[in-house]
Amino acid sequence: QVQLVESGGGLVQAGGSLRLSCAASGRTSTRDAMGWFRQAPGKEREFVASITRSRGNTYYADSVKGRFTISGDNAKNTVYLQMNSLEPEDTGTYYCAASRFSYSRGTASYDAWGQGTQVTVSS
Repeated sequence: QVQLVESGGGLVQAGGSLRLSCAASGRTSTRDAMGWFRQAPGKEREFVASITRSRGNTYYADSVKGRFTISGDNAKNTVYLQMNSLEPEDTGTYYCAASRFSYSRGTASYDAWGQGTQVTVSS
């Protein structure tokens, strides 16, 4: 079992920045990838970024590449998502998730989820 708790969401103006954190506990060693997903009202949950615990490889959705940075601290079992140059289209609930697979953009590959943190970007 892996438990995930997100924090750091909030309201920010377009062009601003936020840093999300995801604290993991439990059997974290059984999960190689940590990912961030987001879901806007009326839309499906979509992949944002992921990082592998073993090699630190990172992957991004095209829509956030160059603006968002995912990083991890294995000693603290914490993953971060630094979000810069935020746009109103980035608004949504952001979820942290863990996967046994090293690389996946699909929600079905992630079997542990946090409760989500709200990010609202005003224009």
